[in-house]
Amino acid sequence: MLRVVYQAADLTPGKLSGWREDRGLLEISVARGVQAQVFIPSLNATLLDLVSKAQWYQLWEGEIISADHPQSPVRCTFAVSPFRSALPVEIREHKGHVALYVPPTATIDDIEPVLNRSIAEFLDGRQWFQVWRGEIVTMDSPEMLPV
Repeated sequence: MLRVVYQAADLTPGKLSGWREDRGLLEISVARGVQAQVFIPSLNATLLDLVSKAQWYQLWEGEIISADHPQSPVRCTFAVSPFRSALPVEIREHKGHVALYVPPTATIDDIEPVLNRSIAEFLDGRQWFQVWRGEIVTMDSPEMLPV
């Protein structure tokens, strides 16, 4: 099973976002109480770092897309929604790119429940997989139980 979880966190002063990876899991932390228009540049840098180090892949029309894909490298970006009455979260997927749009004044605390639910539904489309220590982890992979 794959999960991507965004969470509000009390990060060190000056740090607005961070990430952690485990088998079938990405946890992305965003500073509590900070508005999207402020945290988005840091979050996009964090996601760029994540994509360059983690091994997550998109399956796009039968083609495997990686961070090293020559025409469409995998990337994930957040942006302020261009719509006046923006939804809490909008997700658009293209070959090699997942774009997420959020209202400019929303905090991660405001959007976390909708964001995590939306990403769970997105991953349920079975177009993504992770390579974790040589194992291919998909939505159909069993969760590992503690030993």
